[in-house]
Amino acid sequence: MSTTSLVTGGAGFLGSHLCDALLARGDRVICLDNLDTGSLENIRHIPEDANYLFINHDVVEPFFTDEDIDYVFHLASPASPIDYLRLPLQTLKVGSYGTHNMLGLAKHKRARFLLASTSEVYGDPEIHPQPEEYWGNVNPVGPRGVYDEAKRYAEALTMAYRRQQGVNTTIARIFNTMGPRMRAHDGRAVPTFLRQALTNEPITVFGDGSQTRSFCFVDDLIRGLIALADSDLAGPVNIGNPNEFTLQELAEIVIDLTGSDSKIVYEALPTDDPKVRQPDITKAREQLGWEPEVQLREALELTIERAGVESLTGQA
Repeated sequence: MSTTSLVTGGAGFLGSHLCDALLARGDRVICLDNLDTGSLENIRHIPEDANYLFINHDVVEPFFTDEDIDYVFHLASPASPIDYLRLPLQTLKVGSYGTHNMLGLAKHKRARFLLASTSEVYGDPEIHPQPEEYWGNVNPVGPRGVYDEAKRYAEALTMAYRRQQGVNTTIARIFNTMGPRMRAHDGRAVPTFLRQALTNEPITVFGDGSQTRSFCFVDDLIRGLIALADSDLAGPVNIGNPNEFTLQELAEIVIDLTGSDSKIVYEALPTDDPKVRQPDITKAREQLGWEPEVQLREALELTIERAGVESLTGQA
């Protein structure tokens, strides 16, 4: 019998790559997305046939299907600060009502449920690097709180369904990810720096550029999500690349790689912007046998090669 996977947020950056990987391994895939931040462009290459179905649906509303479902991958959520600051209530609702609805579906279908959580549950961390046991340092009433707390609540709800309802759940904490299908005006560092460098505009670094991030290539990230879904781990499990770079270093690498004439300019640091971000992936290495294979410079090269300059500069 074939396996059927349902992917919420399946027309988004990560969701569309997950749909590709699941189809490649032979799954039937049902892709749900309300297209608030996802795009039909991300999935236009997928033929709608017996193995694939796209449904325009907001998971804040209940979803019903007569089909058997083996996996529910819950990725739906605005994820960029630009998006969740524009859609604060929708972000909170998809983390609460949306997660509740998808957990209910997984319970009804006896499916394995994977919550795509985030490194943002650690907030501006006081422990570095961040292990899964760290409870985080989050400002619940700050502007970023709508996303951070939506994901923290989603994790709590997922564990409640596991403990009380016996649903087969797991939680992935996703760290910064990059690759083709990032939106040029997404607002996050990699797509912003690439767009600015490729158009020879000034590269805008927030603060003094000393804050750090750890960038994982999308192919590695998706491989980690599938490995976690196929395991019996409850999580949470960090999925990300532990190699840490300052944003100043990232900007300099992007300029060098693209041969850009861009200069680096500095702007005020946003409220509650994390000073450091680096995953401890000991659990993923030891219990999943997973670790990233693509490092930063190669990841940037692959992103430019696969996405193309027009897409990365917002002209596609």
